Amino acid sequence: MKSTEITHPLSERQQKVVDTLKGLGITFDIYFHPPIPTIEEAIRYWKQFDSTHCKNLFFRNHKGNQHYLVIFECSHQMDIHDLEHRLHQGKLSFASEARMEKYLGLLPGSVSPFGLINDETHHVHLFIDKNLADAPFLSFHPNDNTATIVIRNEDFIKFLDSTGNTYEFIELYD
Repeated sequence: MKSTEITHPLSERQQKVVDTLKGLGITFDIYFHPPIPTIEEAIRYWKQFDSTHCKNLFFRNHKGNQHYLVIFECSHQMDIHDLEHRLHQGKLSFASEARMEKYLGLLPGSVSPFGLINDETHHVHLFIDKNLADAPFLSFHPNDNTATIVIRNEDFIKFLDSTGNTYEFIELYD
């Protein structure tokens, strides 16, 4: 459903994403589905979307004073030790549910770069696999795993620039 045609009721988290994107003049498509907390479950719903589906992982450094969101194409698997080597951020571990709520305003199973709208201190740094830079469309949960938003890549960058968070494209896999 086009962003201008939304008639389905939105959760509070979804509404905040939709309002943010519309406020930036960004058009998108939104698709509603049952809760899909894992990529494996999501794939059967994503077949209808013409976009690159992304996996989003939220990490913290060893000291717990830095947090990172890592985005890559959903069919790839990431070894955490390889990721540590590529990111040059030291030892990493998955951030807790409490940290996810604190910095991104999200619950497990709904990790999304749209959570950056809740990071008022711009604490989270985003690493994006450089292979996504060439994808015409990307898809993410709108901070709630009962929907998927498909957005043009250039509009995704416009969204990222609006958040004030730092981000960079890096090679996450060969």
